[in-house]
Amino acid sequence: MKVTILGSEGQIGAYLSEYLTKKGHEVTGVDVVYGPENDLRVTPNTYVESKIENADFVFFLAFDVGGSRYLKKYQHTFDFVNNNTRVMANTFRLLKRYNKRFVFASSQMSNMSYSPYGVMKRVGELHTTALKGLTVKFWNVYGIEKDMEKAHVITDFIRRGFEETEFEMLTDGTEQRQFLYAEDCCEALETVMNCYSDFKPTDPLHITSFNATSIQQIASIIQGQFNLIERFDVKIKPGLAKDSVQMDKRNEADTYITGWWTPKTTIDQGIAKVFADMKKDYE
Repeated sequence: MKVTILGSEGQIGAYLSEYLTKKGHEVTGVDVVYGPENDLRVTPNTYVESKIENADFVFFLAFDVGGSRYLKKYQHTFDFVNNNTRVMANTFRLLKRYNKRFVFASSQMSNMSYSPYGVMKRVGELHTTALKGLTVKFWNVYGIEKDMEKAHVITDFIRRGFEETEFEMLTDGTEQRQFLYAEDCCEALETVMNCYSDFKPTDPLHITSFNATSIQQIASIIQGQFNLIERFDVKIKPGLAKDSVQMDKRNEADTYITGWWTPKTTIDQGIAKVFADMKKDYE
């Protein structure tokens, strides 16, 4: 199958590109890091248009987004809102023009009206439903990240452990989140693509581990990985702030997708894999 991945160099996009290629699909990546002709904010854009027109299936993963530190700093800015508005407007217009089967990557935050990021994702969901595409909601997917300025909590903690040895978390760490290893996420996305006709645009396709882990537990697991390489000096200190967003009652995972797919990787296994890969950069 000819698959176009918009946002192919992002955290999930990079994993998905490699995963689908190994599965025998003909994968085309579109990402602004490849050059200006790949910029989804620009219209008209004949290069991007051709990549969508010639695809059998499109994964719309592209978005200006990052982990908690990045969102805290940027999601209330004009550039953040403007970038994502332009990306969505141009991309959905092309998906409509060529009547493509596609998946839009949303977030469990899309119900959070106080989050600009969540609101933008909700707008994307509405476009997707109108075009009869499918929306998937990601819950804290983790894996190797190329842009560490936008790093999510697990890769952020590991990097800081190698570079700073001792640092403070953004919160007290008591909040719980559902984390999903990136390779499990790829399997879920391939399942949605292969079983596309099984689903309706309004189906709640939540891609998550369905298991909650506190940030304190995450820190402890990562410290354990450092201990295994005899780096006993790494200390991850709780902060003072509270974060209850992930426990919001409007923000509960729906298990509907488990009729087709279930995650396989435990949080300990996934962190060990990411740690081993990141350690290579510090050897």
